[in-house]
Amino acid sequence: MLRGRKITALLAILILCLALSGFACLDAEASARKEYFDSLNVGIAQIIDPSAGSTAEKAIEELTRMADSDSAESEEESDLVMVNVQVAMNVREEPSEDSAKVGVLYKDCGGRILERRDGWTRLKSGDLVGWASDEYLLFGEEAEAMADDVGNLIVTIETDILRVRDEPDEDAEVVGLLTADDELEIIDFVNDDWISVEYQDETRYVPAEFVDVDFHIDAGETLVAIKKREEAERQAKLTANQGAVVVGGDDLRLLASLIHCEAGSETYNGKLAVGAVVMNRVRSGAYPDTISGVIFASGQFTPALNGKVARVYMSGQISDGCYEAAQAAINGETNVGGATHFRRAGNHDGIQIDNQVFW
Repeated sequence: MLRGRKITALLAILILCLALSGFACLDAEASARKEYFDSLNVGIAQIIDPSAGSTAEKAIEELTRMADSDSAESEEESDLVMVNVQVAMNVREEPSEDSAKVGVLYKDCGGRILERRDGWTRLKSGDLVGWASDEYLLFGEEAEAMADDVGNLIVTIETDILRVRDEPDEDAEVVGLLTADDELEIIDFVNDDWISVEYQDETRYVPAEFVDVDFHIDAGETLVAIKKREEAERQAKLTANQGAVVVGGDDLRLLASLIHCEAGSETYNGKLAVGAVVMNRVRSGAYPDTISGVIFASGQFTPALNGKVARVYMSGQISDGCYEAAQAAINGETNVGGATHFRRAGNHDGIQIDNQVFW
C-alpha cells in the first residue's frame, strides 16, 4: 500500500513538471508575440481595447502602404519591351554600337527583358537574343499599350464542330456551328469555362476547352534567319525568271487566298484594300520583297499563321472577286494609299472600309 502511494506521488510530480514546462513554452511564445506587436507600436491591450484603436489603425495603414508599394514595384518590373522605330533597328552582341550585329528588330516587334545596363537592354524576341539601345525601345505602360495595339490573338478551334451558344451555359440555345477552318473574333474571357465571341454581329459564347488562344507579338530576326530568307527569295526569283508565268500565277493565287481569308465576306473595295496592304509591304524596305515573303512573315497575318491560307490555296475554292482584287493590287491599284496595316474596325484610327480599318 505504501509503495503504491509512492508511485502515485511520483506520477503527480512528473505531471506537475510537464505542466510547468508547457506554461514556460506558452510564456515564451506569448513573449515573442508581444515583442512582435511592440515592434509595430501596437500593444496587446491596444488590439483588444477599441478605445486604443488609433495606433492599431496606423499600423494597419503602414502595412497597407507597404503592400501597395510592393504591388506598384512589381508592376514597374514588367519584363515586356517593345520596339519604337519607323522601319527597323539593329540588335548587337554586346551593349555597344561597335559590337557585332546579331539580328534585326522591325517596327511593332516586342520581346522580354533579360538584362539592362548603361542605356542598353539585353532582350529575347523570338529566336533573337542580344543588346538593343534603350533610345529605340519602350518599357512599362508604354510597352503594354503598344503591345495591346499591335499584338494579335491567334485562335485555333480544337474540335471538328464548335457550338456557338446564346448564353455561357451548356443548356443555352445553340445559335450556330463553327468548324476548325473558321475564324473567331474573341471579345473577352467570361470565366475559366466560357469565352465571349462576335458571331454574326452579336455577342455569343463558346466553351473555352475547345478553343486555344495565344496572344502573339511580332518577333525579330537573327542574321541566320535573314540570310536563309533572302536565299529562299533569291531562289524564287531565279525560278520566276525561268518560268515567270507559272510563278506569277502562283503569286496571284496566293494573294487571292489571303484576300479570301481576310476579306472574303467584304465588298470588292474591302478585298482590294487587303491586297493593296500586301503589295505596299512588298514595295516597302521594312518587309520582305515578295508576296509569299510578306504573307508568311512571322506574326503578320493570322490566317497564314494558323494554316487557313494554305488550305484555301490548295483547295482552289477562291471567288472571282478575290482574284480580281488580287490582280488589281498587283497592278498597283490601291484604295488605302500606302497603308501597311489593317484590323477589325473599332479600336484604331485610319481608313475604314466595310468592317476593317487600314493605316
